[in-house]
Amino acid sequence: MTYRIGVDVGGSFTDFAVFDTGTGKLATLKVFSRPDAPGEEILSALDILSERDGIEPSEVSYFTHGTTVGVNTVIERNGHDIALFTTKNFEDVLQVARLKIPEIHNLYSVRPEPLVSRDRVFGIDERILATGEVLKAPDETDVACAVQAAIEAGCKGIVLAFLHSYRNPANEDAVTSIIERLAPGLPVISSAATWPIMREYERTITAVISGYVQPRVANYLDRFEKVLRERGVTCPLLITKTNGGVMGIDQARSECVQMILSGTASGVIGAGYLAKASGFDRIMSLDIGGTSADVAVIIDGEAQYGTGELIGDFQIHVPSVSVSSVGQGGGSVAWIDRLGLLHVGPESAGSTPGPACYGRGGTRPTITDAMAAANLIGHMPLGYGAVNVDHAASQAALAPLAERLGTSVEELAGNIVDISVSGMYAEVSALVSRFAIDPREFHLFAFGGAGAMLACFLAKELDMRGVVVPPTAGVVSAYGGLVADLKNDFIRTVYCEVTVEALAELCATFEALEVEARTWLETQGYSGRGSIRLYADMRYLGQSFEIETPIQPAWLRQGDAAAIRAAFHQEHDRLYGHRDENADVQMVSLRLVIAGATQKPPLNPIAVAQAPAEPRFHVEGWFSGRSWMTGVYHRADLAAGHRFRGPAIVAQDDTTTVVPPAFEVLVDCFGNLVITKTEL
Repeated sequence: MTYRIGVDVGGSFTDFAVFDTGTGKLATLKVFSRPDAPGEEILSALDILSERDGIEPSEVSYFTHGTTVGVNTVIERNGHDIALFTTKNFEDVLQVARLKIPEIHNLYSVRPEPLVSRDRVFGIDERILATGEVLKAPDETDVACAVQAAIEAGCKGIVLAFLHSYRNPANEDAVTSIIERLAPGLPVISSAATWPIMREYERTITAVISGYVQPRVANYLDRFEKVLRERGVTCPLLITKTNGGVMGIDQARSECVQMILSGTASGVIGAGYLAKASGFDRIMSLDIGGTSADVAVIIDGEAQYGTGELIGDFQIHVPSVSVSSVGQGGGSVAWIDRLGLLHVGPESAGSTPGPACYGRGGTRPTITDAMAAANLIGHMPLGYGAVNVDHAASQAALAPLAERLGTSVEELAGNIVDISVSGMYAEVSALVSRFAIDPREFHLFAFGGAGAMLACFLAKELDMRGVVVPPTAGVVSAYGGLVADLKNDFIRTVYCEVTVEALAELCATFEALEVEARTWLETQGYSGRGSIRLYADMRYLGQSFEIETPIQPAWLRQGDAAAIRAAFHQEHDRLYGHRDENADVQMVSLRLVIAGATQKPPLNPIAVAQAPAEPRFHVEGWFSGRSWMTGVYHRADLAAGHRFRGPAIVAQDDTTTVVPPAFEVLVDCFGNLVITKTEL
């Protein structure tokens, strides 16, 4: 008997999903996160699993881990000082960027300070032409002077981003070798090795983010591996990736940029797998933890992907699960500005001290406190007994704000929820426009510690088909680590028109990418051949930006340029509502994705109800400032076919589902709560 474990470390809680390969059963657990001592929460959870379920570390055969350490490093801007080496006379690449300001209608809006200050950017006298030809090779003396200046400035790493290195990395490779000789042990990040894309700023900022987070990520992973090995976990350790897959821990140390959104991506992958297995083909996932609310679009179990996802103040240009985030988590703090206006977030109380109702020293009111003050959560222990909600503490935390605003605590609680939902609504609206979807055709798939608590309120505003809450909603991100495949992306800039003549060279590029991809899969210890998908970034000749278009390898091998162009026309029409089949089509890059399937827990039907659902008791709950008698159900009491109307509260170990008036709940055959609008 062996166990497969998925772990997700969040701002407030660390979640565990444990799959018993012998019995097919799934065990789950939540413990408080330990930002003060990373790794301790994992040891604590292993002790609980051993005592509660008899799971010993030596029996663990698969261990995946998602973390936010990379993204938090960028957001908090506490990475190590690094230097940037650019082509001479292009030292201002980070300052110039794309000449955009964060808020175009705000005259006082300013762009964020770059992660590398201008005095730590050094120009190297080298040059690669756009064709890839080496016009000037770097001089070792020139590089040595720059390295010495970087070290004297206190830099702990160097990022290389030379002009046109996506075409030919020779000069970046040469400078890397020189630095390794001159300063052994000094980390060097090459933009061509990180993600060789065409645009200079996009390639540079991606490499800079990778270099900026690398020391902290590497130290975190070293500690993570050390504590697990000392505890007796001997299996290979895997890290979830930004693209929704997993990779080995050694690759994660050297390619930190590939895991910067690992925790967020895990939740989306878990939601996609559960939704597809349950028969929901069009969903928007809603993952609400202690700090943020994250929304993604998932169609037929496949998350939508993109590049340019926002990490703090900066975009990162590697393939990522497209997630829209807003600072509206369960721990987001409610506050009043100097003009007397109520705000919620983005500051979060986190796990320490946490919301006031947690009894861990918090005194500032949060969204969780608003729900507790409205008497909608906390009627049974949360977090597997880690939290007993203190309703009086929540009332006390909200009271000063209610007094300033001249309203009751219960009405203020409703206002806090409304403001939180409005912030989510704005973010979802942008996501809807980006992927050209109609939310009325989608269910909202709610998970995370607070997702089910707020999902119905958001679904109502978006006029969605309904809400789906899976049985283990609180640990779906950890579950995503269990079901994620080994996965990696490989890209080449090709920059050519899509013609029959060009396809011969494109076919050779594809074959080289395939060899590289299959070699990578072998290095991960995977015995099969895996599956391959191919994408092309294409545009009409003269356009400034590209559309990622799925294409078939057979089209390249057969020289079918017409099929490739037709795929692009179709995608352009889907996104923008028009096409021009007479225009020339240009391919900028070719990207290959390889995936090795992993063993996945089965989704088993639950018992069928033999009698109507009955609440364990009723409480007085407040919705929008109005009192309602509200039934409190326990998730373990519900069976397939049970149906009941709101207002209702469904309590379980890892989350609480709040069902407002004018909603109805149906328990499906897999134990999902399917919540839809109805008449009062």
